[in-house]
Amino acid sequence: MTDTIHDTDALEALLATELDTEVTGVETLSDGLNLVLAVSTPGGEYIVRRPNKLRDRQYISALRDEYGVMERLHGTAIPTPEPVLYCDDASILDGECFVVPRMPGEVVPLGSDLPGRFQHPDARRELAHTLVDTLAEVHALDTDRFEEVCDRRSPREQVADGLHRLDAAADVTGREFARLQSIGEWLVENAPERPETTLVHGDFRPGNILFAGGETPDVTGVLDWETALLGDPLVELGYLLLRWGDPDDPPVPLDGIAERYPEHEGVVASLREQNERGLAPFTTDDGSPNRRELVDRYEERTGRTFEHERFYRAQAAFSLASVWVDLHRYRVEHDEESDFEPLVDHMTLLAEGIVDGERPL
Repeated sequence: MTDTIHDTDALEALLATELDTEVTGVETLSDGLNLVLAVSTPGGEYIVRRPNKLRDRQYISALRDEYGVMERLHGTAIPTPEPVLYCDDASILDGECFVVPRMPGEVVPLGSDLPGRFQHPDARRELAHTLVDTLAEVHALDTDRFEEVCDRRSPREQVADGLHRLDAAADVTGREFARLQSIGEWLVENAPERPETTLVHGDFRPGNILFAGGETPDVTGVLDWETALLGDPLVELGYLLLRWGDPDDPPVPLDGIAERYPEHEGVVASLREQNERGLAPFTTDDGSPNRRELVDRYEERTGRTFEHERFYRAQAAFSLASVWVDLHRYRVEHDEESDFEPLVDHMTLLAEGIVDGERPL
């Protein structure tokens, strides 16, 4: 067997001992915030996940807690990888890691079209419905079982965390992201009082959902629980809606971004494409429900009312932008190239449009 990046001899020995299986191949699937390996065995494939960086950030859980969330999800209605092995021996893979079976299906990354077999109206409609229904099921789980592995944070506390990220980035980069700061201050002032608390995935989007099936998609897995918390479920609905375009959404003005960042032509070109088709382009194609229809389905499934919609949708844009600011800070701090600034500026403009009522629900 071969592995082009990492020495996996110790990992192979661990799996042979703990899972009584032989490793026949290792493939590196990603090596960014987390190292993710696909491990082949005679009995099937496993996924091995090891953090690379930023696990000390408030918005990302410790790996042991992420594993604990999956332990508690196993056996519920939420299709989640079954946790089979946790290893805190740093000598195995240069850090703690966990192992889960590889689940069938494929994700839909941000900016991507659906797989070819799903590019028709019925499939787009079914994908949207299964996303909302799965989200409603996450929010229906008993929170007691997650108390030991999830922090509690209100919407106002989450915004305050984002503002702290902006301050920390300013100390490193010299840039204060003043317009994004103003959005955060508006959010603090307009945060709903006494919100409901449920389990929240924290990054619920098509890029973290596995879809399988023939002509119409089924959800076969909800991945990456590293941002799970106990919080306001409507924050998560707003986050899903952020990626959902309506055909009559006004374009975000990009000329200023293009002038500020001439060295990032590729990023700006991608933003212009998003202006044409949205953050998730399939959401404006025939058959896909609009944002209002998604909200109606969520309200029907949960009995909740999506009040304060401008707050929740603007918070989603602010939170994503503040995480990108943190990633930019990290790269600057480590003398790495960063292309996050135009993305942050674009998301800031999107948030301003929501707050100002230019992008209605």
